[in-house]
Amino acid sequence: MLHIDRVHLSLIEMPLKKPFTTHLGTVKNRQSIIIEVIDSDGISGFGEAVAFSSPWYTEETTATVLHMLNDFLIPKLLNEKINHPQEVSRLFASIRRNEMAKAGIETAIWDLYAKKRDQSLSALIGGSRTEIPAGAVVATEDVLHALRQIELFQKQGYQRLKVKISPENDVRFLKEIRKEYPNIPLMADANSAYKLADVDQLRALDEFRLLMIEQPLAVTDMVDHATLQREISTPICLDESISSIHDAYSAIQLGSCKIMNIKMGRVGGLENAKRIHDLCVDHQIQVWCGGMIEFGISRAHNIALATLPGFTIPGDIVSSNHYWEEDIIEPFVEVKNGMISVPAEAGIGFLINRKRLKEVTISYGEYIKGKGV
Repeated sequence: MLHIDRVHLSLIEMPLKKPFTTHLGTVKNRQSIIIEVIDSDGISGFGEAVAFSSPWYTEETTATVLHMLNDFLIPKLLNEKINHPQEVSRLFASIRRNEMAKAGIETAIWDLYAKKRDQSLSALIGGSRTEIPAGAVVATEDVLHALRQIELFQKQGYQRLKVKISPENDVRFLKEIRKEYPNIPLMADANSAYKLADVDQLRALDEFRLLMIEQPLAVTDMVDHATLQREISTPICLDESISSIHDAYSAIQLGSCKIMNIKMGRVGGLENAKRIHDLCVDHQIQVWCGGMIEFGISRAHNIALATLPGFTIPGDIVSSNHYWEEDIIEPFVEVKNGMISVPAEAGIGFLINRKRLKEVTISYGEYIKGKGV
């Protein structure tokens, strides 16, 4: 049994080394919530709630996540008994949605549990890889800047590149990229920029031989994606549309996609992410691990997740120094020859740089069992 005595919350903020731009907006500074759960033996597990400070990706924000953690999830956790991290999703089932808030604390408990068993998180969940392939994201509105980013990523060995597109730039961007790099593994991410009425424009993208087009239509849609997939040859990958195991099941039954992007934060944690992975494997749907411009703790959890056998496409898991001058973990995540080594140490396999964590913390809270804040 896990005897959790305390929970620490740190709201952190750091500037990105370079802006991250999509048609939805530009991210220059990144906030995140670091969650530390501590048991009666003094062992800590770490998770990261990856909501942004504004609701451009999902309805959750750092402010709403803090509200849910402070007023609902942490009190519920400290008042219940848990034997295994798999029980956390059921514990929080009466609280609707708020998946990023749930995932932040659920992943911390997975890290704690793996450390208690002196086992790496990847081995604990059934992962078998000792290294995983890395992919990277090109996020800029300037095509020349995009080509420079691709050149750099190619030198660093990234095995799959993703470019952000919109109806205003798609053909222009992809044509220039394919002219310079005709054979690189390339995908496009639309972040819901299109409507089904744009089917002819989307069909025109087939000529660019993309690995996939990610989330072309509305975030809540399944039906129109199914119609679109029948009209284009490029595989559709669903991202924002998949926030639960039921969403994944519905997409498969409708034929809404051929590929799914699995993000722990978006689906409520590691257990739900693993269940979606298993469902997709059973139905021959390819999966890959998405990124959230996260800090090292979330990135470490993603590395563990991506060791599962269904993750056949390189994920959005980049080196720590791609986004940050100094991350909050030790050692930094590093891409070498397009691959990331999977740590064999217990838990997520990385240490927390507490000095750096304190430097970037803008608010802090501690919760003690039986005492509250």
